[in-house]
Amino acid sequence: MVFEPPERLVRALGETAPDGDDWLGKLPEAAQQAVALRELTVERVQVPGGRSSLVVLVRVADGTPAVLKLAPGRARPEAERAALAHWAGRGAVQLLEPFSVEGVLLLERLHPDVSVRSLPEAKALLEAAGTLRRLWVEPPADFTFETVAERTGRQAEAMRARAQADPEVAPLVDLALAAREELLAAPPEHRLLHGTFRQSKVLAGERMPWLAVGPDPVVGECAFDLARLVRDRVEDLIAQPSGAATTRRRVKRLAESLDVDQERLRGWTLFRAVESGVRAGRVGRPRDAELLLEFAGWL
Repeated sequence: MVFEPPERLVRALGETAPDGDDWLGKLPEAAQQAVALRELTVERVQVPGGRSSLVVLVRVADGTPAVLKLAPGRARPEAERAALAHWAGRGAVQLLEPFSVEGVLLLERLHPDVSVRSLPEAKALLEAAGTLRRLWVEPPADFTFETVAERTGRQAEAMRARAQADPEVAPLVDLALAAREELLAAPPEHRLLHGTFRQSKVLAGERMPWLAVGPDPVVGECAFDLARLVRDRVEDLIAQPSGAATTRRRVKRLAESLDVDQERLRGWTLFRAVESGVRAGRVGRPRDAELLLEFAGWL
C-alpha cells in the first residue's frame, strides 16, 4: 500500500513546520517499515486525519483492530507516548506497545469518525468535561513534560513579535500577556494536562463510552486545559446574536462543573484565544484569526 499523507496534514505542516517537507518525503517509507516491523494488516489511512500526524487504521497479527500513528519530532510524539503510558487508559486511548520507537505509536482503535462533537452542544460539553476530569492527575515524579509557564513563554514571544508587525492586534495581545503574568504569579495546581483538549479530541470507544486522543501534554493548572474547550464551535458562537453572553455562561458553567476558578478560566481562555488568533493570522488563515480575536474580545 502507498501511504499518501492526507491533504489536511500536508497543508498544516506547510503552515507551521519548516521541516515538514523533509518528514513528509520520508513518510511513505517510514510507514511501510512500521507496518512490516509489527506485522500489521493495513485497512486504510484515516482521512481527513489530523494536522500533525498520519493515522493509519490497522489490525495486529491476531486480528485486533488498532491505530498506527506517525508524527514528526516537532509534534512531540514521545511526550504523547509518556502521557498515555502514565494515564494507562484512564480517560485516554491506550498504548498497545510498551517499547519506544521514535515518532511511531501503536494505539487502541476507537471509532475515528465519532467524536463528542457529533452530540448536541450541551451534551457534548458535559461528556468532554467529564473525560477531561479523568486526565488531571499528578504527573510522574521524574516528568520531563513542558510546563504551562514554558509553553506560554514561547507563545508570548511570538505574540509580541506579531503585535509589533500588526498594531491592530496589539491591544488584545497586551491584555492576554497581562493575564498570563497574573495567572503565573500564583499557579494553584501541578497536574498532567492534555494540552490541546477540545471536543474533536474525544472519540467513542468500546471499553469506555468516550476517550481522549492526541494529547500535547503539559504540566500546570487545570484551568489552562479547560480554556481550549470554552471556545469549541467558535464559528457557531460568533454567528449567534447572543454569542458573547453564551460564552460568559459557558465559562461559568464549565468552571463550576469542574471546580475550577472562574476568573482563572476566563484569563487562560483569553490568552489561548488570542495566541491562536495571532498564530492563525501569521500562517495565512485570516478567517480563523478574525473569529478567534472577536471571541477573545468578549472575554
